[in-house]
Amino acid sequence: MEVLVPILVQLIAGGAGGNVIGQLAKNLSLGTAGNSIAGAIGGLAVTWLAGKIPGLETLVGAASGAGGLDFGALAGQGATGLVGGGVLTAIVGIIKSTMAKA
Repeated sequence: MEVLVPILVQLIAGGAGGNVIGQLAKNLSLGTAGNSIAGAIGGLAVTWLAGKIPGLETLVGAASGAGGLDFGALAGQGATGLVGGGVLTAIVGIIKSTMAKA
């Protein structure tokens, strides 16, 4: 269960970030389902990547060896997932709109 909670936080925050970008930039929107899926993947991927970067691993709780749930690490993972979801959704939206024009 302790492994599943951070992943769910990253997926949910990423999906939220993707939908926020889709609402703010209508030309980048992939639709609600597309924004959610791209955002969830981006949230998971960017949080994993941030855990591999020296200095950021403590933000996302990768170096935490304590037992139980670390709510500070979960907050960091949520914030990183939110940003990552928004970024990946924007990238996919830009690619989609560029391909539609061609």
